[in-house]
Amino acid sequence: MEDIKGGIVMANLKFRLIKEGVGPKGGVPLNIAFIDIRDIKEAGITIEHAFNAISKEVNGPIGMNVFDMDAVTTTSDGIAVDGAIIAMAAGDIGKVHKEFGILYMEEIPVTDELISEEPHLIQLVKNYQGKRLFRGPDPRKKLIPVHNAVMTGKAVNNNSATEMMNAVTMKEIILPILGQIQIMRDGPILFGYTGEVISVGIGMTVAEKYGRVFPTRQFRAGDTAHGSGQYAKTLKKNIPCIVASKAILAKYTIQALKAGMVPGKDIGCSPAVLCIAKAMGVPIAFDNITEKAWVELESVGITREFLKAKSRVLTEDEIIERSDEIVPGVEEPVAMSSMDIVEKVEIFV
Repeated sequence: MEDIKGGIVMANLKFRLIKEGVGPKGGVPLNIAFIDIRDIKEAGITIEHAFNAISKEVNGPIGMNVFDMDAVTTTSDGIAVDGAIIAMAAGDIGKVHKEFGILYMEEIPVTDELISEEPHLIQLVKNYQGKRLFRGPDPRKKLIPVHNAVMTGKAVNNNSATEMMNAVTMKEIILPILGQIQIMRDGPILFGYTGEVISVGIGMTVAEKYGRVFPTRQFRAGDTAHGSGQYAKTLKKNIPCIVASKAILAKYTIQALKAGMVPGKDIGCSPAVLCIAKAMGVPIAFDNITEKAWVELESVGITREFLKAKSRVLTEDEIIERSDEIVPGVEEPVAMSSMDIVEKVEIFV
């Protein structure tokens, strides 16, 4: 940053940091930084400069995500949420790999054609009109094939910044987007083990262009991206995760269902979505859910019989109030404020 005479002026960069080892369940396996694009702009620097400055400051394995809190994104099962990751990085020993260390998410213009191809995006028209949409990167602009990942030294940041790992200790953590958004808002989170239900739910995706995991429209709503039967529930079972409180998850899911989204048809058939839909008494596209998906759902107790069984329809407030009872997922959860594990850091850049 230069002043009007061409001299260098030091600026401050603010970010949130979870230090390696902090938190229950053994803590996070590497340092994790959460950066607001507004703070980068206020410092008068580029995203790349910010990543390098933070990596130099921490001087250890670190995953870094930049957020635009005025943009929108979707969860893996197609729920629209406000707040989006727009860039991701991995650093170590004070450096960020020039080729493989940074990746930018692609802005996706929201057009009538896109909405016709991805019906779950009608949520943007109804709830987030005019907001910019980001999910994953353009595959033509990344060097690492298949995975939307970056790496430097021991640090790996994967699946468009929702899964991080230490490549030496082989420990990892799952970071669903809603949990990260709560960290950016200093909100409530659950820190626990991913468990069987979320392991199954992660696979119940929707077909999206430039998706967080898949670059093309590979698995439609009602199908499973895992296709691993009874084993699906074991895939991430013992890995720690940081997720939003179940009340927050319920709020966004209810918003999607009120926008007319039908689980198994428009949005994914994850256990959380199905259980909230049952509680609301709204339609579920039972016949559009594939047999492969049913095998995985039934392995964690989400059966046709359970979902079709008559029960009192709950109000939105009741569902949110009873969300810990209604919404399955997360084993051995520890409820906390994100500020219990997050430090707010300010450095000169």
